[in-house]
Amino acid sequence: MSFASHDSATKQSQGEAITPEDIAESIAGSGAQATEDVARYALILGDDSLMLAQRLGAWISRAPELEEDIALANIALDLLGHARFLLTYAASAWGKTEDDLAYFRDEEEFRSCRLVEQENGDFGKTIARQLIFSFYAHELYSRLVNSSDATLAAIADKALREVAYHQDHAAQWVLRLGMGTEESARRMQAGIDQLWPLVEELFADVEPVGRLEGVAVAPSSLREPTLDRITEVITDAGLTVAEAPPAYGGDRSGRYSEQRGFILAEMQVLARQHPGATW
Repeated sequence: MSFASHDSATKQSQGEAITPEDIAESIAGSGAQATEDVARYALILGDDSLMLAQRLGAWISRAPELEEDIALANIALDLLGHARFLLTYAASAWGKTEDDLAYFRDEEEFRSCRLVEQENGDFGKTIARQLIFSFYAHELYSRLVNSSDATLAAIADKALREVAYHQDHAAQWVLRLGMGTEESARRMQAGIDQLWPLVEELFADVEPVGRLEGVAVAPSSLREPTLDRITEVITDAGLTVAEAPPAYGGDRSGRYSEQRGFILAEMQVLARQHPGATW
């Protein structure tokens, strides 16, 4: 499967950029319908991207330099695009839309990991979060491109090209901060230390992954290669991997998140006050 609807194929032939809106519409119009289990798996991936996009969006106009302001905004837009593709596909199983899933689910219905929901903190903490998640996402999508589900494979192919930049961006900043001043190294290390207890949640084989052999990627299979690569960057930067036990409740059940409600309150307020509104 490709995302080339008639309109997007025309744009491509004319050298115009294909937008996330084009791709989301292509998925919705393709007739592809996710099974219940595939939809729940897509929801996990989509919720991660959606929450992190929201968090990164808060850096707009607040990043330490103009170039970085633009970089973080672009990464946030990439992640929002990934969320749109995945939520559109998930919604097909229940006769809903991506907006239904983004704006009209309650806090405990989301399946994002707590890592992506954490407050931005200072720039060092944000970069630590980016390092962990982008390296995990790159390993995930590099395998998901081989999914027997054609739609998931196509989404992964599109996302993989973008997260390749995300992980390079994060790695370069970890090196720059870790090998910079004493203060920059201290803040970078503090960010790693604060977030490390949440890392194991990324690699938990939660349902319905076990029922999707050949379709989904088992998170536990990503643990060793992802952590090896992250550790290499941290070590090269003169920093250390935190020695901390996993945080309690790493099951993506929605019961243990402390930050999600604050994100959703801001993200969902307009849609809930004016349901069905367009502009």
